[in-house]
Amino acid sequence: MVAPLTDVLKLGLAIGLFAAIATSVLARAPSEPVPVAELRRLVACSLVLYAVGVLAALTRHPLMAALVYGTGVAVAALAAWLSRGRDQEDPPSRGDEPGDAPPPPGPDGIPRLDWPRFERDFREYAQRRSPSPTR
Repeated sequence: MVAPLTDVLKLGLAIGLFAAIATSVLARAPSEPVPVAELRRLVACSLVLYAVGVLAALTRHPLMAALVYGTGVAVAALAAWLSRGRDQEDPPSRGDEPGDAPPPPGPDGIPRLDWPRFERDFREYAQRRSPSPTR
């Protein structure tokens, strides 16, 4: 049994697209979040590839259309995988800010704030930020 070349190419494309989509869903999420602007660029690129695929299909170039559609799907799958590195519901955290740590609890378990230290630090900050008078 000999299969036509077009059927072999279709099967290969289907396997490749399935692998790209499955990888974007099942692979471990990236450890670093990707900036939203870069994700938008990837999605825009995949949409442009879909449009080029439509143009190729309308001009009766089915092999080119299939390859461009496949590339668009692969780029969209990459964007989906990269977006998993960022939780959209959580606000961006800096983590290194000193104010991120909760105040230490007092003897009764209620967090205490050192108000004299806070006022002293605030005055120092206000003095640094205030413009110096001109003479």
